[in-house]
Amino acid sequence: MKVTVIGAGNVGATVAECVARKDMANEVVLIDIVEGLPQGKALDLAEAAPIHGFDTTVVGTNDYADTANSDICVITAGLARKPGMSRDDLLAKNAAIVKSVTEQFVAHSPNSIIIVVSNPLDVMTYVAYMASGFPSNRVMGMAGVLDTARYRAFLSMELGVSVRDIQALLMGGHGDTMVPLPRYTTIGGIAVTELIDSETLDSIVARTKTGGGEIVKLMGTSAWYAPGAAAAEMVEAIIKNSGRVLPCAAWCTGQYGLNDLFIGVPCKLGTTGIEEIIEVDLDDDEIAQMNVSAEHVRTNLANLERLQAAG
Repeated sequence: MKVTVIGAGNVGATVAECVARKDMANEVVLIDIVEGLPQGKALDLAEAAPIHGFDTTVVGTNDYADTANSDICVITAGLARKPGMSRDDLLAKNAAIVKSVTEQFVAHSPNSIIIVVSNPLDVMTYVAYMASGFPSNRVMGMAGVLDTARYRAFLSMELGVSVRDIQALLMGGHGDTMVPLPRYTTIGGIAVTELIDSETLDSIVARTKTGGGEIVKLMGTSAWYAPGAAAAEMVEAIIKNSGRVLPCAAWCTGQYGLNDLFIGVPCKLGTTGIEEIIEVDLDDDEIAQMNVSAEHVRTNLANLERLQAAG
């Protein structure tokens, strides 16, 4: 298996490291427009291989020809958030970047699967989908895995339990309108509502929704360890054909009453990409939250079209 990571910044380099360290691919290609950057990071990772004990070959390049015949591509290219910025502020500039890198990549790997990490996530996944010409099962966005991980981490901090025993589901767009679902959250099989009061749980849900912004305020830039690890988890599920059910930004065609947009829903992943969108029962409030989140994604799509039309 060959995995290409587009963008050798902090997120891209973390994806490459996570994939390489798990020895899930024969080759990882790290590509960036900055000369020397992907080559240097690839060499650094290669020099870490004897310490971590992985055999994956890591290649750094500025030439898309080196990405040829990739099985999976993770797109991290784009501008990162700065303090005071929302993901939506990156709309027009990152759309141009994602469109360009997608077109260059698919010219060399027409049978690959694409995972988008660039923000604003749901819209950038749509941009990559349109630019690639791929069927929708082979294009997806990484958001729910990251958001669910943050939710689980905050629950672990509050309850003092292992994150390995926390199962959770989070849906909707990647942003402040995401939809955590406490009803589907368990701790070692025990409903979270049995272990934590509603007020504390509400505060954890609120923190999850602004989890990325919290890190931007602390560091002055976007997170990279958790997003990189989240994308790598999706890569592993696809390569191993494990049938993992993970929340992904997927193209909805009627599921949850939504059509013609990418939004976070639980998906079964395998070697063909998204093999199934799983529909769970939502109550009226949860459906309303999903509709609000979907409307925010549609507004961003409309804003992008307006910006592109204005030139």
